[in-house]
Amino acid sequence: MTRPVQLVPNVASRRAVVIGGGMAGMLAAAVLADVSDEVTVIERDHLPEGPEPRKSLPQARHVHVLWSGGARAFEQLMPGITDRWLAAGARRIPLPTGLVSMTAQGWLRRWPEMQYMIACTRDLLDWVVREQVLKLPAVKLLQGHEMQALGGTAGRVTGVRVRTPDGQDLTVGADLVVDASGRGSRATEWLQTLGIGGIKEAEVDSGLVYASRLYRAPAGGESFPIVNVQSDPGDPVPGQTATIVPVEQGRWLVTLSGTRGGEPSRDPDQFESFARSIRHPVVGELIAMTTPLTEEVTVSRSTVNRRRYFEKALAWPDGFIVVGDSVATYNPLYGQGMTVAAQGLVELRAAVGRSGLRAPGLARDVQRAIARPAGLAWELATSQDILYPGAMGQQPRPGTALANRYVNQLVRAATGRAQVTRAFLGVVTMSEPPTSWLHPDIVVGALRGPGRIPLTEPPLTAEELKVAASCGRATTAQSTTSR
Repeated sequence: MTRPVQLVPNVASRRAVVIGGGMAGMLAAAVLADVSDEVTVIERDHLPEGPEPRKSLPQARHVHVLWSGGARAFEQLMPGITDRWLAAGARRIPLPTGLVSMTAQGWLRRWPEMQYMIACTRDLLDWVVREQVLKLPAVKLLQGHEMQALGGTAGRVTGVRVRTPDGQDLTVGADLVVDASGRGSRATEWLQTLGIGGIKEAEVDSGLVYASRLYRAPAGGESFPIVNVQSDPGDPVPGQTATIVPVEQGRWLVTLSGTRGGEPSRDPDQFESFARSIRHPVVGELIAMTTPLTEEVTVSRSTVNRRRYFEKALAWPDGFIVVGDSVATYNPLYGQGMTVAAQGLVELRAAVGRSGLRAPGLARDVQRAIARPAGLAWELATSQDILYPGAMGQQPRPGTALANRYVNQLVRAATGRAQVTRAFLGVVTMSEPPTSWLHPDIVVGALRGPGRIPLTEPPLTAEELKVAASCGRATTAQSTTSR
């Protein structure tokens, strides 16, 4: 039997522990490094040295988008991070200018920039953040260490107990412990051990499956737009989507998805045909003109929306906060996870900046603040996912059907009205609250409809079609006006 090793912190020092070395964990470490003498990051895996896949994040091989609402939050937490992403190969894509998107209600027009997104692989996003955070003098990384339990009582968490790579038990003391261990978090178990139970959970599962493959981008396609065909939750058939996102090193990352009964296959020979079979074949037509860089198709099935209502717990210990995917996970189709995590950590930074790590009640106040962006993302994702055939889980709240009808009207109007498009993208990119959709001007615009003749084909420009066609085979997609 191994003997526990005790690390007793100096009572005058300020120490924090972060459970998890992923994106949310690194952001949390960056926040806490400003107010701590030492921040210990506990990570069960060994993290890669560069922009490479991480063992515990298989979903990184699919399209990940960082909306402008998230990018702004990242900048608050780590000033200059956007420039570092761009220097490493990411692209800043203006929206809707750089977007060819068929929404549930039709094609969006490519107006001048209203919002933006950062486009690259998830590996690159994580690596740039990780590299910067691990340079901070206060941050220490313990890799290959398995989280075992929280230390302390129901009144205050005082640290963590972890299992070292050689099998020893190690106790790390802390004034504040942040759980950023992600989708597989055992926070409810750890709290139960301290005597805190009754934390409610909810799930909505549309049975979504993701399939992704990398392709060589066409020569001259450095500014090629994102191309996306969305599903229509109001159509009583499985929801199927296809997306091309240009990423670093001259590649296209192509992700297909399908809900229960309409899932994409792992078979490479069926990848293109699936992309052609959905509401519009443009993604299939485009990838048919270029070359796949991977023989295999990466498939993921862990797409359940799951939320834990920590903010509603009857009791909550000082010194413990749960963030990111440990609080809620969403259907990746909506691209909300990183943005929600960053916005929650902006709340943490503000709180510890005002009060320090040890303030009584700080943890509960922050947990309630984190619930606000998490709850917004939850409503946006689950109100749509529960509509697909075979979807299981928490049923919509009363009034959701009426709200969905209004949103459909708004999205339809956004296909032809710039003002409504701006409002639509403000909420989708998590830059504005959903209440902005209730502004009188937006309500009137939504009720009046698009005002323009709907686009019948993807609004690719003549130059973009020329670039795509330079790969070889012609496309049936026709250029239409983007204004």
